[in-house]
Amino acid sequence: MFDKLLIANRGEIALRIQRACKALGIGCVQAYSEADTGADYVRTAEQAICVGAAPSSRSYLDKAAMLLAAEVTGAQAIHPGYGFLSENAEFARWVEEAGLIFVGPLSGVIRRMGDKICAKRAMIEAGVPCVPGFVGELTATRDALEIIRSIGFPVIIKAAGGGGGRGMRVVREEKDLMAAIAATQQEAEKAFANGTVYVERYLDNPRHVEIQILADKYGNCVWLGARDCSVQRRHQKVIEEAPPVDVPQRLLADVGSRCVAACKALGYVGLGTFEFLFEDNQLFFIEMNTRLQVEHTVTEMITGLDLVQYQLRVARGERLDIEQKDISFVGHSIECRINAEDPLDFRPSPGRVDFWQPPGGPGLRVDTHVSSGYVVPAFYDSMIAKLISFGRTREEAIARMQGGLRQFVVEGIKTNIPLHLSILEQDKFRKGAVSIHFLEKWLASK
Repeated sequence: MFDKLLIANRGEIALRIQRACKALGIGCVQAYSEADTGADYVRTAEQAICVGAAPSSRSYLDKAAMLLAAEVTGAQAIHPGYGFLSENAEFARWVEEAGLIFVGPLSGVIRRMGDKICAKRAMIEAGVPCVPGFVGELTATRDALEIIRSIGFPVIIKAAGGGGGRGMRVVREEKDLMAAIAATQQEAEKAFANGTVYVERYLDNPRHVEIQILADKYGNCVWLGARDCSVQRRHQKVIEEAPPVDVPQRLLADVGSRCVAACKALGYVGLGTFEFLFEDNQLFFIEMNTRLQVEHTVTEMITGLDLVQYQLRVARGERLDIEQKDISFVGHSIECRINAEDPLDFRPSPGRVDFWQPPGGPGLRVDTHVSSGYVVPAFYDSMIAKLISFGRTREEAIARMQGGLRQFVVEGIKTNIPLHLSILEQDKFRKGAVSIHFLEKWLASK
């Protein structure tokens, strides 16, 4: 149990966590960098503490500074949000060793699921379907060639400790294999301090589907439906929706129950997301995110559950008050990530927001920390808001999203709102079931 929490993050998710804390009667301390001194969510927090300079390496990624901030303010728990330290097993261990509560799974579980080879082994043991491949370290030897011949080309070489779209190479021919393994190992060592790589069959035209779970420390666990996150650019999600279009509900229910079994076997506590590729009416596990997701909002809209409140409640030691039979899915929800960037060349567009007028009306939700006069820093991710729509049908959700995007007024900086409007007008998107390559192929054809 805790009654005071340090929010070790910034932007819209910091404000989202603050609101959940207030609803539960939990005091919150906002950690912030020098670049975020004037942000509204810093002023609205009951208490705030500067943890360092503007660069994230000297503030939001500084584990010692965050831990010290919790200790000097009397916070008994730390919520890492997403990004930054949210899946850093060492930081979670430091929090545990300091006698504080990390809002998320135990450090050992984060470490196990953060290693893609270990995660895949755990999923195979639990009966969760995985992409065919070699569950072990791959090296540039003749053995690798034999292994990959047994899998069949094309394959994808992946960093075991990777993420964010880095540390991956597709190999279509034998002659390119050894060079690809060596290059991926080198990139992985530089980016993640872990040069271990592995191999999977490359799926040419999959969709990205993920399953949300929620577990308490007493062995209770439920799955909360699925999301489609296939509209991506450079492996970064742009639009997400729930539920996925044309994915059989029986398949989702079967795999969802297997994910629940895997969580129970792992001793998992908190929110988590199992990510899959979907092709030929099959789901294939690729990784697990041991944290709150940016796109948790669309799951909230179709389930009516406040996932951040539930995340805090299970971290406080409460039992889940819902069972699988209590969960139902109503309507359709879409989320557009609103970024401060040029909609044509995607260059970041930091600077002062001269005028900010978000949309409103039935079936629209805006999660943001921005208002008129806010200065978007150049140091962090470019996302400044999330616009979420809800409708009885997907068509209604799309129509409401289009209306909301057209109402959204942002002056002083560029945003990707025009890109979202263009995507929503595409026939392929409107029909649903686009692959993870849809957006990049469409942009290349313009």
